[in-house]
Amino acid sequence: MTRTTLRPPPPPFVLTPDGSGLAEEIEAYLATLPAPARHPAIPYVAPLGSVVQPWNAAHPLPRPTLLDRIARRPPRPVRLTAAGHLRLTSRYIGAFGWLQGAMWDEAGRVCLLGAQAAVLAHGYGTPLTVQTARVQVMEILHATGRPVGSPDEYNDRPTTRQADIHQLLDRAAARAQSLGL
Repeated sequence: MTRTTLRPPPPPFVLTPDGSGLAEEIEAYLATLPAPARHPAIPYVAPLGSVVQPWNAAHPLPRPTLLDRIARRPPRPVRLTAAGHLRLTSRYIGAFGWLQGAMWDEAGRVCLLGAQAAVLAHGYGTPLTVQTARVQVMEILHATGRPVGSPDEYNDRPTTRQADIHQLLDRAAARAQSLGL
């Protein structure tokens, strides 16, 4: 007959990273893997639409200089081309709404002239910039077979729509940019 001796159960197995070399083994394995591919950052496109941006986005705000503050005068206007003025005018109408028969109303909607005046009043461009932009608008109106006395007359026609104004401003801006104005 064989004799079996009862042994106590072995102590629970305790593994420490220091004593087993496991950490070194994992680090060695990870070092053999290729580096993760770096993808260029792409802009996030929201699935529910785009973020509403202010009408003057990407244009600096007029900032008073030290001399402006000392003299207690408004800041100098931001330099702007006629093409830039026409684009800002279109964005202003898009942001606040379009109107016929008046320069603006209590809801904030503006006509073509009201939008140009608002862009100028916010400190973008000079009166000469506005005048050059209005000449470009008139050139487009006459070139497209719509002879009118002023852009405001075209704005107030019953057949004119807001989309027509945006298209007119876009064409005038393209013309001004091609002429370097």
